Amino acid sequence: MDAADIVASVLVVGIIIVSLLSNVVVLICFLYNPEIRKQVPGLFILNLTFCNLLLSVSNMPLTLVGLITTGYPGGSGFCQFVGFLDTFLTTNSMLSMAALSIDRWVAVVFPLSYHSRIRHRDAVVALAYTWIHSLCFSTVATYRSWVGYHHLYASCTLCNVRAKGAGTQFIMFTVALHSLTFLLTLIVLCVTYWKVLKVARFHCKRIDVITMQTLMLLVDIHPSVRQKCLDEQKRRRQRATKKISTFIGTFVVCFTPHVITRIVELFFPGPISPHWGVLSKCLAYSKAASDPFVYSLLRHQYRKTCNLLANKVLKRSPLNSSSLRMENSAARSDNNSNTTNNIRQTSA
Repeated sequence: MDAADIVASVLVVGIIIVSLLSNVVVLICFLYNPEIRKQVPGLFILNLTFCNLLLSVSNMPLTLVGLITTGYPGGSGFCQFVGFLDTFLTTNSMLSMAALSIDRWVAVVFPLSYHSRIRHRDAVVALAYTWIHSLCFSTVATYRSWVGYHHLYASCTLCNVRAKGAGTQFIMFTVALHSLTFLLTLIVLCVTYWKVLKVARFHCKRIDVITMQTLMLLVDIHPSVRQKCLDEQKRRRQRATKKISTFIGTFVVCFTPHVITRIVELFFPGPISPHWGVLSKCLAYSKAASDPFVYSLLRHQYRKTCNLLANKVLKRSPLNSSSLRMENSAARSDNNSNTTNNIRQTSA
């Protein structure tokens, strides 16, 4: 192993640990909180978490073994099964992200009719499509023996070396796979979140007008309060843009290098650096570690559930912890007031 392989191995280990811990926390929150289970997006998040967990315990460890041993991890049949999982789980997770973006678009653009437009039955139909779509591509690739150990990515995945006899058929299959998964999901993400951003900006403008009118009427308001209102107004305008940039940005950064490398490998059969191939695969794996934070753990409902679980594990009630914080803040304010009185007395 050279230095690059050691760095890549450490990176894969870090991705595995973060992915396992974060996705397990999301799964625990889903099972613990009935309100999360009642929501339609919870089904999509559960499916995405399932794909990420399975990817973390199957494909990622074998890539780590391939990096350490610089060889073939397991037998041919086992590697084909792992390659089947790689295609299935990656495709399924991408389509789950597209389903989540459509759900949020309907929730924001049609808030009054959301519950009649998106029901659990519709979510089940969407999930059934993602599974059928993923199974079709992964089954065809495995049946045609187009999956195997690929030295460029140090993992069991679609392998153009095993598909040399197929030629045009393998090229058409790979282009169709990436067009109907990566490209389709990217288009759905961009269109839906752009519409969500337009609605968010429209509401921000309405709130800004009301805020400015209120500030103009309150002549005697303190300048610090006025500045706080203006700062909050600025943060409100940036909040939606940051969230949407995170949704689309993580998808593009994590998957685009790997997909481009796949296309270049098809049409330009020149040598590609194996270090770049492993890096692009690690970036694709890192999406499984970032998804829990992007779609779940940073949301208020999941944070609240995590706090409740932490309080339960530590055997303290939320009321006691909040009262303890209030007592600490009161003690700090008393100390500050005593210090101020002492200073005044000393100066006098």
